[in-house]
Amino acid sequence: MRLLRGRKKRRACVVGLDGVPFGLLTRLADTGVMPRTAAILKSGRLQKMRAALPPVSSVCWSSFMTGANPAEHGIFGFTDVDPDTYQLRFPLFSDLAAPALWDRLGEKGRRCAVINQPATYPARAVPGALVSGFVAPSFGKSVWPTQHLAPLRRMGYQVDVDTEGARDNPQRFLSDLIASVKIRQQAVDYFWGVEDWDYFQIVVTETDRLHHFLWRAVESGGEPWHEQAMEFYQGVDALVGDVWERQAKRSGEKGEGFVMLSDHGFCEARREVCLNAWLREAGYLQYRSDDPASVADIGDGTRAFCLDPGRIHVNRKGRFARGGVGEEASALAEEIANALGSLTCEGERVMAEVFRRDAVYRGSKVALAPELVALGRPGFDLKGTTKGKEVFASPRFQGMHTWDDAFVWSRLALPEEPEISDIASPLCGWLLG
Repeated sequence: MRLLRGRKKRRACVVGLDGVPFGLLTRLADTGVMPRTAAILKSGRLQKMRAALPPVSSVCWSSFMTGANPAEHGIFGFTDVDPDTYQLRFPLFSDLAAPALWDRLGEKGRRCAVINQPATYPARAVPGALVSGFVAPSFGKSVWPTQHLAPLRRMGYQVDVDTEGARDNPQRFLSDLIASVKIRQQAVDYFWGVEDWDYFQIVVTETDRLHHFLWRAVESGGEPWHEQAMEFYQGVDALVGDVWERQAKRSGEKGEGFVMLSDHGFCEARREVCLNAWLREAGYLQYRSDDPASVADIGDGTRAFCLDPGRIHVNRKGRFARGGVGEEASALAEEIANALGSLTCEGERVMAEVFRRDAVYRGSKVALAPELVALGRPGFDLKGTTKGKEVFASPRFQGMHTWDDAFVWSRLALPEEPEISDIASPLCGWLLG
């Protein structure tokens, strides 16, 4: 018992860099843009990591914080569909069907401070403090306990940057991103002092925003705004280095209990692929209106429809109110998968893979999962919009999410080819060990 009482309390610290691909991180470290991150990478194990499917933040971060498959935690995308009305809704934190890792730690008497965690709105009671990340319509419902609202408001804290004018005014957009990272740093300073935490987490989502709107500036020194994009990453490097040093002082040894990761990768978007337009053209989807606002306007003859970014649901009897597909559902899904696998654009194959449900999902909520998850090849950004009749369109964003080139740095015992759901259990095990 004396040995147990005398053992130093372990503390874990996680830094999330939303949408930062493995290759970009290593390049910015190697070229001197992120020197403090470069030093960290040399002192542990950096691994390429697979995101969840589909590779969107709501699913990926839910898989990270639960250590569970989407069919276990129940979050399949940024939006979900009501089976009775076909209306779209945003899943809430209360829809998460598996405990977050800080809930598991709380059962053992451990406290947390979690800042800007996507897919946790509205913030609920946790063993410590939580600031929700996007999507978060009301800041007043994004902080628990509410005593932290006033200090965060005084520092100008925002859940997300305003991207409305990003295309028209890149300079202002970049300035906002740089300022936002500095305010995230202030939030770190604040919670580091007021919470006696065992688990600390900060997620930087500004990286994802930069990549969507100015990916070419990040990738190429010859592009306008490249220098400002590198200045932004220098600010990210300063935040990463600060958290690393703080953790080292608190734990007494650099690197122990420190984890850094992204939730998905990124690449340049060359074409948008409107899968509902393809389903309509191929005869699988009908609408009740010439100008459908959403999948709520699908017609009774619809056999399949798509939700962002590439989740294809068969319109099954018993699953959806206007579903008409019965025993042939599995054969129909296979037919659609094969047809999508052959889809080309200007002679180039569009799909990297079309995953069948059983290959992606496992868990008690598998019946709610889409029959297919399509994954575009780099450059082909899949969309579930109902707007427009053209299958291929010019991209609205410069950058798109990718699946197999996220990263994780840690000293945990992770698999050789880790997935984002592989981190929570060894992290909890180390912290409680």
